[in-house]
Amino acid sequence: MNFTGTRGEIAVQVWPHERPRYVAILVHGYGEHIGRYEHVAAALVRHGAAVYGPDHLGHGRSSGERALIEDFEDVVTDVHTVVEQARADHPGVPVVVVGHSMGGMIATRYAQRHGSEPAALVLSGPLIGKWAALEVLAALEEIPDIPIDPATLSRDLTVGEAYAADPLVWHGPFKKPTVDAFARTMEAIAAAGSLGDLPTLWIHGEDDQLIPLDGSRVGIDGIRGTNLTERVYPGARHEVFNETNKDEVLAEVAGFVDRVLTP
Repeated sequence: MNFTGTRGEIAVQVWPHERPRYVAILVHGYGEHIGRYEHVAAALVRHGAAVYGPDHLGHGRSSGERALIEDFEDVVTDVHTVVEQARADHPGVPVVVVGHSMGGMIATRYAQRHGSEPAALVLSGPLIGKWAALEVLAALEEIPDIPIDPATLSRDLTVGEAYAADPLVWHGPFKKPTVDAFARTMEAIAAAGSLGDLPTLWIHGEDDQLIPLDGSRVGIDGIRGTNLTERVYPGARHEVFNETNKDEVLAEVAGFVDRVLTP
């Protein structure tokens, strides 16, 4: 399914379920695409969800200059459009938003703007709080073409190998407007503050070198409401859904959703 987003055509992948207990909205990270979440979607479908996942503007099969996002509020609006379509397809079914990395930032901002819509929020290695790399990038007049080290993604090195060979992944440098947009959105999240009583699960790899745990914790403390569950995985790197213990991580998400959905 495709739709006309705020700044161009947005591609959405749907993993259907005939009678879902809930709808899961997957919000992917920087430079990647929703196709990398096939196994996550499959696990959620087995758990009883209909799953929807957009490729963000400038990512994957959606339109736009690659990895260029000038305003993340537009991306949040696009995610909201996907949620509205999912709710129209499945009236009365609760919605769970699952965001990873940059997608965790987008999902957090979505929850701040549309807090009455989701039943729960899952944040995986979210880009919120303090990010030392952002300060370095923002100070540069010209950003060098230094690709992400695939080994930082997971202890399962085949994950990094597949990432490096994936033609739908952006392997070039950060773009200055995107860096500036990151900074503005992180500031907006900090200013908006608490998520109130929205059930939120924060999962993070202890050895996350891309979005270090301590910086993300600052952001979590800023949005922390009254219903936060946190789980830090010893030794895990950035992509906990692709880690060597990914089955444990996905079971944690499923258990969290069960607790939320059980009266």
